[in-house]
Amino acid sequence: MSKEKVVLAYSGGLDTSIIIPWLKENYDYEVIAVCGDVGQGKETDGLEEKALKTGASKLYIENLQEEYVTDYIWPTLKAQAVYEGKYLLGTSHARPCIAKRIVEIALAEGATAICHGCTGKGNDQVRFELTIKALAPHMKIIAPWRIWDIKSREEEIEYAMARNIPVPVTKEDNYSMDRNIWHLSHEGMDLEDPANEPKLDKILKLITPPEKAPDKPTYIEIGFEKGIPVSIDGVKYGAVELLTKLNKVAGENGIGIDDIVENRLVGMKSRGVYETPGGTVLYAAHKELEYLCLDKMTLHYKEQISSKFAELVYDGLWFTPLREALSAFVDKTQETVTGTVRLKLYKGVCSPAGAKSPYSLYSEEMATFNEDEVYNQKDSEGFINLFGLPLKVRAMLFNKDK
Repeated sequence: MSKEKVVLAYSGGLDTSIIIPWLKENYDYEVIAVCGDVGQGKETDGLEEKALKTGASKLYIENLQEEYVTDYIWPTLKAQAVYEGKYLLGTSHARPCIAKRIVEIALAEGATAICHGCTGKGNDQVRFELTIKALAPHMKIIAPWRIWDIKSREEEIEYAMARNIPVPVTKEDNYSMDRNIWHLSHEGMDLEDPANEPKLDKILKLITPPEKAPDKPTYIEIGFEKGIPVSIDGVKYGAVELLTKLNKVAGENGIGIDDIVENRLVGMKSRGVYETPGGTVLYAAHKELEYLCLDKMTLHYKEQISSKFAELVYDGLWFTPLREALSAFVDKTQETVTGTVRLKLYKGVCSPAGAKSPYSLYSEEMATFNEDEVYNQKDSEGFINLFGLPLKVRAMLFNKDK
């Protein structure tokens, strides 16, 4: 009789490196590993040999970069969704993308369970499991961090060493990192104390420390079509290629470092350093274009939607009716967000340097301080009288006896 199958979300990092032998030791499952490639780079090198050597029957390495950028990053960018004013959601929208593919493979393989290596303290357990519940509600979920006796990353390393499993960290260099084409996060070790200044020279992988960036500014022009970035300096690129190029240019100029203390979904605060070079540039450029192309009411209401959208993504609620409805609203607002934005990149600072659009609502003739023939300044008197009428009535009421 064939064994039941469990599909493991596998990265080859510390957690998932030891989960394969742990599953073999504690369950009578055939373990199928799945790595969703969302832009980890060389981190996927040698994974198949490692997965099979530690007990997996097979490893899928799925290239999800195009899907990740077009179906998750771009909708979030168009929404201008930023969690708590700083976090550009790099891990948050990668998880549903990966989990969706894991569910698809689990169903195709006839698996009865899906396993992940997320800790019981983190947000990712929620993001993975809500995606599984939305797409395969019958699937059993195994979360070792909520079951096993291992209590720390140090104990994980000891577990791996006892079984001769190579892991990409040591007890001395034990940052928890998550990398994809959008960002790279760093947590743990000295960063757990918010009073400690991050050791940028030690931890940065994508970005040059601002003080070491070039002394001459770099100017770059981003082209958008309906809110989606499509070109750099007039040259059109595919989604993955465009983001890869922007990561390089922005990273060289020290752009995209955020030191964040955030409110996790599970209730605690956590501190991390995030590198989001290309994403920081794209958010800045997209916002500048919206300033030109959206009317006041739409722009202001969209700012409220942006906050809610960010919260949904952060909380793992991608596959929900509300997120889909908000995306439909956002897509409607983006119909005229087409044009180009020029930015100045200099030692960690990304500054606007001009924007233009065929749908620009800015009228120089209306806004000029010089003489014009389209705006009657006398009209403002009546407007102010009516706009201020409630203030005047209230003041008259409370001052009638004075």
